[in-house]
Amino acid sequence: MSELRNGLEPKPVGFVLGLDVGSSVIRCHVYDRTARVCGSSAQKVENIYPQAGWVEIDPDVLWTQFVTVIKDAVKAAGIQMSQVIGLGISTQRATFITWNRKTGKHFHNFISWQDQRGIELVKSCNNSLMMKLFHSSCRLVYFFTRSKRFLFGSRFTFTTQQASLRLAWILQNMPEVQKAVEEENCCFGTVDTWLLHKLTKGSAYATDFSNASATGLFDTYKMCWSGFLTFLASIPLSVLPPIKDTSHHFGSVDEEIFGVPIPVVALVGDQQSAMFGECCFQPGDVKLTMGTGTFLDINIGSCASFNSSGFYPLIGWKIGQEVVCLAESNAGDTGTAIQWAQQLDLFTDASETEKMAASLEDSEGVYFVPSFSGLQAPLNDPCTCASFMGLKPSTSKAHLVRAILESIAFRNKQLYETMQKEIHIPVTKVRADGGVCRNDFVMQMTSDLINKNIDRPVHFDMSCLGAASLAGLAVGFWKDKEELKKLRQSEIVFKPQKTWEDYKVNMENWVKAVKRSMNWYSKV
Repeated sequence: MSELRNGLEPKPVGFVLGLDVGSSVIRCHVYDRTARVCGSSAQKVENIYPQAGWVEIDPDVLWTQFVTVIKDAVKAAGIQMSQVIGLGISTQRATFITWNRKTGKHFHNFISWQDQRGIELVKSCNNSLMMKLFHSSCRLVYFFTRSKRFLFGSRFTFTTQQASLRLAWILQNMPEVQKAVEEENCCFGTVDTWLLHKLTKGSAYATDFSNASATGLFDTYKMCWSGFLTFLASIPLSVLPPIKDTSHHFGSVDEEIFGVPIPVVALVGDQQSAMFGECCFQPGDVKLTMGTGTFLDINIGSCASFNSSGFYPLIGWKIGQEVVCLAESNAGDTGTAIQWAQQLDLFTDASETEKMAASLEDSEGVYFVPSFSGLQAPLNDPCTCASFMGLKPSTSKAHLVRAILESIAFRNKQLYETMQKEIHIPVTKVRADGGVCRNDFVMQMTSDLINKNIDRPVHFDMSCLGAASLAGLAVGFWKDKEELKKLRQSEIVFKPQKTWEDYKVNMENWVKAVKRSMNWYSKV
């Protein structure tokens, strides 16, 4: 199962599947030994909005789509299911569901990581006496021990993007779930855990370290569920699944689903999967994913100890004795802003935006604040509104589009600066992925702003490739990470063409626009 598999052994013949269940799309790629995509399929994820601030996904629809994209991708590759030797699944993190342990019936829809129903609980828990005592105790222990675990504890807060307090909300507001918990008949699972449960028809129940570390219930330093954090969130440990290695034989797909028992050999969070797919294996390697949102991750080695309030420690992956930790921060609205502009008919296709922006010398003093879901690090204000500022009678569609693209690059700069201030690890390389990285204007401006080369791969679906790579290592399809490095293909490297000073005035004005958009909505 290990990447340390004897290189003299004959490698298995066949194909591996990499799936990515994202916030917008479910994708499946079929990969051969050269990491070439032999067949693909995709379906759009349909979100449900029961009321303002609530975001859900119908699990039955998601399951049907998941099975369909696998069948369609295998068919497109012109192969048989029996030729698939391993399945790796990358999933959106902190989107979760609960179900009846005995019957397998789910109690509610998936509660998306974008859902805001737990915001009241987040606020009350973070301001509680218990949390203040926790912070004070951690500061005191850190003073004497200098243990970074307690330094992190002194700054820990719950967020709406974590599953923790949204799960607490479910436990408080759904009597059926409460009853199941009391009877020890309730299972909690993020998307990976639930898909594993469905694929194996209930015979396997587990998650991996990368997904567990993003829930807000995991102790990154002890590598297990945190008894104290679950206590703070009023969540019983009994509902949480066992945690396994990222590259691991989780079980086999029930034969009735695809006709053959395909091994499920990798479960991984989407950002960690993209990091692995980009071959960011060394400390200081940075991945910039620009999809629905922007996620900036840096490899911080085998220890999660760092002094940060804007970046969160995560497990990147665990393979045998190897544990790789990441520090991550994100901006919530990237592809979302572009999709919104398209719905307003500012352009017909996202590919047009690059030419529209490049047709102008500047945005003529127009600035856009990309904050449909508030602002994350370094400002951390959920009440910031999305807005245009500096509009004039002469403002055209092209000015608006350029302002949107510039705002994405400015947010990238903010996140990168925060990382440099808080994560004291020299950056070795920067690699980009996600749909928005197709935009040369955003890529070049970001390279200029951070004064770093940015490597864009030939294939953008790095979460699929990462999941397939982890699966391939588990079954000996690929020998080790060195072999994966040789297979990765770079399309273009964007190099700085301007200096930071060339953008200084515009970014300072954009920051003013951001500050004027903050605290717009009433505190809830």
